[in-house]
Order: sequence, then C-alpha cells, then structure tokens
Amino acid sequence: MTHDTKIDFIYLSEPDMIKAGVTDMPGCVDTMDEMFTLLYKGDYRMAGPNSDSHGAMITFPDDSPFPLMPKPTADRRLMAMPAYLGGNFQTSGVKWYGSNIANREKGLPRSILMFILSDTDTGAPLAYMSANLLSAYRTGAVPGVGARYLARKDSKVIGLLGPGVMAKTSVSAFMAVCPEIDTLKVKGRGQRSLDVFIAWLNETFPQITNVQVVDDLEEVVRNSDIVTYCNSGLPGDPSTYPIVKREWVKPGTFFAMPAYCSLDDGMEQDDVRKVLDNTGLYQAWYEEVPKPAHNYIPLPGVRFMDMIAEGKLTLEQLEDLGKITAGEAPGRKNDDEIIIMSVGGMPVEDVAWATVVYRNALEKDIGVKLNLWDEPVLK
Repeated sequence: MTHDTKIDFIYLSEPDMIKAGVTDMPGCVDTMDEMFTLLYKGDYRMAGPNSDSHGAMITFPDDSPFPLMPKPTADRRLMAMPAYLGGNFQTSGVKWYGSNIANREKGLPRSILMFILSDTDTGAPLAYMSANLLSAYRTGAVPGVGARYLARKDSKVIGLLGPGVMAKTSVSAFMAVCPEIDTLKVKGRGQRSLDVFIAWLNETFPQITNVQVVDDLEEVVRNSDIVTYCNSGLPGDPSTYPIVKREWVKPGTFFAMPAYCSLDDGMEQDDVRKVLDNTGLYQAWYEEVPKPAHNYIPLPGVRFMDMIAEGKLTLEQLEDLGKITAGEAPGRKNDDEIIIMSVGGMPVEDVAWATVVYRNALEKDIGVKLNLWDEPVLK
C-alpha cells in the first residue's frame, strides 16, 4: 500500500489572523464557553502529572557565571504551553510564549507569541500562526464567559484597573454578554496609557457614554457591577498586590480577576462565591512553586490553594466554571451574591480559538501555504 506522505500547512500572519476572524469577540466567547464544558467533562489534556499544567517555563538565575545569560527581569518568560482539546475541535497545539516587559522600550509588545496547530493523530502541522491577538482575545473572552453566567444581567458599570491589552479584550467580552453597560471607571499608571485606552473605548463602544478616570482602588470597586484587575507587576509580596476590600463591594458585584490581586479578610469569607476557570490548573501551580504559592503566582485562585493548606477553606467550597457552563451547577443564584472568579489562562483556550480561526482561514483561502516535505528523507 502506498501513502501520500506530502505535508503542507499554512502560515497566518497577524493581518491574516484578523482576516480569519481572530478579533471576533462574541464568537470567541462562545468558543470558550464550549471549551469550558469539554474541560469539565475531561475531554482535554494539558502538560504535567495531572494534565492541567499551565506549561513549562525556562527560568534564569539572579546570578550566573555566563555574562550573556538573561537576567530574571520583570515578566521575562520563555515558555511552551501545549494542549489537546476534544469535542468538535480534535486538535492539538502549543503556544510559544516570549515575554519581557523591557520590550516596550523597543516599541514592541511585552509578549511576542506564536502558535503551532497540529493534527492530533499524526502530529503533522496544520498551521503556524501569529498568536498575540489569538492569546489576547481568548484571555479576554474567559471573563466574558464568567460574566455570561455570574454577572447580574442588568450590569451597567465596569470598574477596571490597568488600561492595557487585557483590559481591552476583557471589556470587549463584557460588552458581548452584558449589553446594558454604559459606564466605565478606569485607573491607570500613566496618562499615555489612559489616553490610548479611552480613545479605543470611545471608538469601539460609543454606547459607554460615561467614562471616569479614578485615582484609587476603592473608586474602581465601589458601586461597580463588574470589576476586573488587568494590571501587571512583580510577584513576591502579596501586600504590594492591588487589594479588594469587602467594605468597598456592593451586593451583586462580579469580579473577574486575570491578574495580580489580594483580598482582605472580608473577601475571603464563605459568603463570597469563589469560582475557578479550572481547579486542576491551580492545583498544578500549587505543586510547582514554593509556599506560600500566592507569593509566586499572584492570582486569587492560587491564594485559595494557600487557604486550603492553612485550613481556612475546603476544596469543596471552590466552584469550577466548566461545571456551570455544562449546566451541572448554578450560575448566579440571586442579585445580591458577590462572586469572584480567578482567571489563570490555559493552552486549551489557545487550541480552541486557533482551531476556529484556522478553519475560517481554510474556508476563505487566507494565509500562505507552506510545504514541509513531499516525502520525508528519514522515515
């Protein structure tokens, strides 16, 4: 029997990705919703012993005998994030994550990302694609899935810390599922980032007619229906992370937290619902870093793992977003409950959205066709 050994794949630049629909936030929210249900059912695999690892990262020492070895500067990451996703996707892939906050001094994004989508059966490449927008939109879409099930349906006010890329995609996702939003309060570090964000907001969502620049975290949180912290910084000391205090929080607030955050004692109490995008992800993180883990990974979900170790919380008190999207657990139960959702980010999200974008590209004949080989030299 003879076999066709030729392997072609497509390269998708960032403009190609846009043409193929990577910035379709409503579609991305729906895709992430579907992905979370598969996650809950177990039809996926990621790296690590429990198949829930965020990925594998190269770390650099503070002091090295090699003068050209990079220093562990702020947000320096070289990381591979692999995953398989079943259901209607049936694909595998890996995101290569390069990041350094000093990139901004060179006019580059903090992170420069690429994604390889593969045939799960043979491992052959299907696509090699620019992944900055892919990653940004899937990251923002997850808070949108959370808001779909956990925010009040009549939410009108967003409180936002950190007017960067993650803020833009998160706001886009909130607008996709909570169309009555008309007010946004934002706190940033510098005027330039605020000006860029507000100009984008005015152009993209003119229905948000009330935009307020605020000076402190209390103003971000107080009287907001949806709150999201999208800030960046250095981990290490949770007392330096931006805090949420219970006294600032009105009944019914939904918190979607994909970045640095600490909670006061009131926010850690049992009557605040605590939702994770994937419990296994935080368990994997907790096993991978020194303790307390929140010192190293500054997300609320990692703090919840520390609380379990401290006897302040039980695993049963944590809720999984996938169980909610699958319809096997309730979303918001009433208009007064306070809900906080930790967003960690997972490579299965990249696989899901990359697969949709790849299929769109094939259908619309977008991208550059590349040949791996007609017949491999080594078999």
